[in-house]
Amino acid sequence: MKKITGYKELGLVNSRELFAKAISGGYAIPAYNFNNLEQLQAIIMACVETASPVILQVSKGARSYANQTLLRHLAAGAVEYAAELGREIPIVLHLDHGDSFELCKDCIETGFSSVMIDGSHLSYEDNVSLTRKVVEFAHQHDVTVEGELGVLAGIEDEVHATKHTYTEPDQVEDFVGKTGVDSLAIAIGTSHGAFKFKPGEDHKIRLDILAEIEKRIPGFPIVLHGASSVPQDLVQMINAHGGKLKDAVGIGEDQLREAARSAVCKINIDSDGRLAMTAAVRKVLDEKPEEFDPRKYLGPARDALKQLYMHKIINVLGSNGKA
Repeated sequence: MKKITGYKELGLVNSRELFAKAISGGYAIPAYNFNNLEQLQAIIMACVETASPVILQVSKGARSYANQTLLRHLAAGAVEYAAELGREIPIVLHLDHGDSFELCKDCIETGFSSVMIDGSHLSYEDNVSLTRKVVEFAHQHDVTVEGELGVLAGIEDEVHATKHTYTEPDQVEDFVGKTGVDSLAIAIGTSHGAFKFKPGEDHKIRLDILAEIEKRIPGFPIVLHGASSVPQDLVQMINAHGGKLKDAVGIGEDQLREAARSAVCKINIDSDGRLAMTAAVRKVLDEKPEEFDPRKYLGPARDALKQLYMHKIINVLGSNGKA
C-alpha cells in the first residue's frame, strides 16, 4: 500500500493565505519552475535575501526528467536550506499544468501543497467537470487548486498551443462557482516560451480583460502564466557565445508590475530563468573551452539566475519583504 505523504510533513504551505495577503498588499507571489539543484538553490537564495514567499513549480515534464521522489525531497530540503540561510520563508510546492486527475492525485499524495489542473484545451463543460473533480479530492487534503480558462499560445515543456484564446469574462463567475477552485489562470495575451512576439508586433497584454474579470469575481486570486520578459541582453549574450536564438520579445515588466498591483497574485516566470542560465553557461564554455568541471559553469549559471530572480521580486512582483 502506497504511503501518503502530506505536504505539512515536509514543512510546506498551501497558497490560500499567501494569495489573500498578496491581493490585499498589491503584489504577486513569484512562481518559479525548477528541475535541478542549481535552479532550486538560486530560487531559495533569491527569496531569502529579499524576504519573499515563493511557489516552487514542477511541471509534468520536470517530474519525468528529474524524478518525482527526488524533486519532492529537494523541495523539503529547500525549507531547511532557507532556515540555514537565516530566514524561514513560506514555500509552496505546486504542480504546473497538470493534465489529468490521476497526475494531480499522485502529486497530492506525494507531498505537493498545490496543484494546477489545466482543462483549457477541453470544452467548457468538460473543463468544469475535470476541475471540480480535482478540487473535491484536493480539498480533502487541504491542498489548493488552480484552474484555467482561455488558452495561451506558445510552447513550454509539454504545453503546446498555436494561438491565443482570451478568457471570456462572462464565464469566470460561473466557472469559479461550479468548480470551487482557489485561483484562476487567465489568458490575456501572455504566452509560453521565449518566442512570444516578433519584433514590431504589438506585445501589450489585455489589462482591460483583466479589469473586467476582476469586476466579475472581485478579490479572487488571478494567475498569469507565460510572463517572462525575454531580456534582450541575455538573448544577445547567448548569441554572442555561439547560440542561435531568433529575435523575440517578451512581456514588458511595467505591464506585469501593473498586473501585480491588481488581483493577480501569482506570476509564472520560467523562460527568463532558462535564458539567464544558458547565457552564463555559454559564456564560460566559450571563454574557457578547456573547462570540464560542471561546478565551474553551473555555479555562474546559478548566480546569474539568483540575480535575475531578485530583480523580478523587487522590481516586478513587489513581493520583497512579504515573507
